[in-house]
Amino acid sequence: MHFSGPLVVFTALLTLVVFPALIEADSTELYGDIENPGEFESLSLTRERQQHLCHREVPTVFFQTEKSSPVRGNGSTIFFHRIEICCAGYRRDPYAHDCVPDCSETSPDNCRNGFCRSPGNCECFEEFVRNEHGACIHTCPIACQNGRCYLNGTCACHGGFVLDQDTRQFCRPQCSQACGTHEECVAPNQCDCSPGYRRTPDLGCQPVCAPDCGFGKCVAPNQCECFAGFIKRPNRNVCEAECYLNCENGFCESIYKCHCREGYRYDLNTTSCLPQCSDNCGQGNGVCIAPGVCRCFAGYEAHGSECRPKCERSCGKYGRCLSPEVCGCGQGQQHCLNGRCDDVGHCSCPAGETHTIDRCWKPDHFGEQLYTSEKRKHFNSQLAYEFNALIGRLFNFN
Repeated sequence: MHFSGPLVVFTALLTLVVFPALIEADSTELYGDIENPGEFESLSLTRERQQHLCHREVPTVFFQTEKSSPVRGNGSTIFFHRIEICCAGYRRDPYAHDCVPDCSETSPDNCRNGFCRSPGNCECFEEFVRNEHGACIHTCPIACQNGRCYLNGTCACHGGFVLDQDTRQFCRPQCSQACGTHEECVAPNQCDCSPGYRRTPDLGCQPVCAPDCGFGKCVAPNQCECFAGFIKRPNRNVCEAECYLNCENGFCESIYKCHCREGYRYDLNTTSCLPQCSDNCGQGNGVCIAPGVCRCFAGYEAHGSECRPKCERSCGKYGRCLSPEVCGCGQGQQHCLNGRCDDVGHCSCPAGETHTIDRCWKPDHFGEQLYTSEKRKHFNSQLAYEFNALIGRLFNFN
């Protein structure tokens, strides 16, 4: 009997599906991942970690690394990238890179000597206790804040301090007179503003909201109360008018007008306020990532508040770096890639190379570079530049 090719293939597939017992027992390619119970545990942990992941849209300009290669975003428009971030109350673990609860708002050292069980919930290790600032500190017999430990494990306070009324395991400063509104005793007989408040000349300690509330007032640390007719958008703490603009780093004055904060400028593509840098980071040679702070593109380096092109091989004292690895020689700024400028304003190449069009070449490499249309277009434009740089300025074409 003769079997055709397709029938043989069909028979083999039928054997795999209907008679899996015919497959060797030690085969791991088909069943190995399923039989490993650790994989189910890993998937469960992954799902648990992912529940604290949120998404945010960020202007694509911050992802651009090459001057000639603008980035197209994957967000709601091409001007935004959609990225994963930790949800509010969580932070990125620098070692495991997972999102873990964040206790920085209630503990100055982010629960260093304890477990951060949930956002803002710091549980101290044994033999530690939370002090008045929320930090987990040693207790007797190891140590006693602002006091000393006796052999029986009790804490005796230094002068000007008194045992904490709740725990009686550490000492707090004592003020003979009660502190004012939003104040606390920070040293013996010395009051100061509580965390999240600052002293004003006329009104004493007032809450601080960063950024400012816009069309509202700060009623508690980072808590704004809006004036009548203004709202707070989800996940934002600024009071503004209802509008159709993103207006990040600012607030809407009206339905179509975004007011940018100091150091930011309005960007029409993102309808948000982007950081502003002097001279646009050296005429567009980098990205402004914060007010007055540039991140230079590849091939450029920071010089003060601007980005300048970088030439690893020095252009010499007779030339200057025009663009990454490209020197400009003489009065006409003749391009000199991979070479340096001599005292007569010409491009001087390393031994075994010759200057052709805009760069120093090895003779056998020149023809290879002309195969692609993109390269040919580049060299055609460079030929026009070279003509103008060398002798074109001597002609009058009018």
